[in-house]
Amino acid sequence: MSIAYLDPGNIESDLQSGVVARYRLLWILLYSTILGLLIQILSARLGVVTGKHLAELCYQRYRKLPRLGLWIMTEIAIIGSDMQEVIGTAVAIYMISNRIIPLWLGVILTILDTLTFLFLDKYDLRKLEGFFGFLIITMAATFGYEFYVTKPDLIEIGKGLVLPTCSGCDQKVILQAVGIIGAIIMPHNLYLHSALVKSRKINNRKSAETKDANRYVLIESSIALFVSLIINLIVTSTFAQGLADKSNADVYRKCYQYRFDKDFLEMKHLMNNTDPFEADLYQAGIYLGCYFGTAPFYIWALGILAAGQSSTMTGTYAGQFTMEGFLNLQWPRWKRVLLTRSIAILPTLAVTIYSDIQSLTGLNDYLNALMVIQLPFAVLPTLTFSSSKIVMGKFVNNYFSLISATLLSISVIVINIYFVLQMLIELSKTIDAWILLGLSTVFGIFYSLFVLYLFGCFLTVIGFRFHHKICPFGNHFIEMEQIEYQYLD
Repeated sequence: MSIAYLDPGNIESDLQSGVVARYRLLWILLYSTILGLLIQILSARLGVVTGKHLAELCYQRYRKLPRLGLWIMTEIAIIGSDMQEVIGTAVAIYMISNRIIPLWLGVILTILDTLTFLFLDKYDLRKLEGFFGFLIITMAATFGYEFYVTKPDLIEIGKGLVLPTCSGCDQKVILQAVGIIGAIIMPHNLYLHSALVKSRKINNRKSAETKDANRYVLIESSIALFVSLIINLIVTSTFAQGLADKSNADVYRKCYQYRFDKDFLEMKHLMNNTDPFEADLYQAGIYLGCYFGTAPFYIWALGILAAGQSSTMTGTYAGQFTMEGFLNLQWPRWKRVLLTRSIAILPTLAVTIYSDIQSLTGLNDYLNALMVIQLPFAVLPTLTFSSSKIVMGKFVNNYFSLISATLLSISVIVINIYFVLQMLIELSKTIDAWILLGLSTVFGIFYSLFVLYLFGCFLTVIGFRFHHKICPFGNHFIEMEQIEYQYLD
């Protein structure tokens, strides 16, 4: 489960948080991880208690049109996540090979790693789990080494974690804070986790056995997310210490001193002006190389490669489960992998051919934004089913969880509205305003109605009925109460 929180999109969000806000957003990282833990536990409990994963429950309880809409939104999130893995792996290969392997070839090579993982999964699941464990250890070791050489301020790290303030934060910092939420809480992980727990042999007709299984899920999830929190914290702190308040000229001058000694440098990617330095996966490596030597550069690249590789199978499994659940369709996993990875590769390959490495790594920002936009389509169904007495029986959310869930769902919707509006404002500076207005209006209407429908379903299962009289949607909400599930002690 840790690997789902350690993909290249997470790593880029971490380093940008450090550059933009130093240690001021660490509490956002902490609370987002705790929030992610809460949602992941609710998702896993669905699988343990009902014996069905989230996509299967959506197939049973939503009508065809909303069900297909949820499937499409989930597939978009999976493809976006897969693009981040392709980007991270391609950039890492480019760095490790000292630019011998071009970006476009690195993108194509990502097909091979996915097929390799499928081979391990087919013949020995333990080998696959062991390999993922090795990759997580690699990330901890490589990023931990960067933390050691940069020596962040431990007192400031502590303050950033425990003090939920953001004095002097401008709009850029606020948008970065929202981006952290999108990078940490990824929609398809909720569908994935609810399915993975089904691999355990649990008699969910036995309340005691189900209760024990839920306890183990809590412990396992807490450990997994604690590991991911530490690694994300290390990355953020490393660049908060080294790159915060640095200008392009500061980094350029430092790198210029070493241009004859460091063959990994590409000075054309560095600007010599007083604008704030904006780091990405590649430029972060250049900074480490210029300031601390060749070893940190290549060690950073190894960490990015491990992040890209470790999260590859997350999208693979999530895609398989969502397709089987939403469409009731059985498809060989290798076909599913080739389809998803091919769709992810095409736009990524186009950027590598017609643009540069900055544009490629910059895609991660938009992909993290995409995850934020997609969040309601995983969070609201999870909250709906876990709060339903008919679905969960005696394991339904308690009052604390219910209140937290309600506040969470409202917060997610508000955050999305704010984030989308800010993105539209930024895009209006580069795209014809009328075209943008037309496209955003159409999408906004669809998006808002869909989210409100899902929220209405959530209100239904927690006992509200006032919206059942809304024509012509009332009958859709009433149907949410029609599935029964009984437990045997």
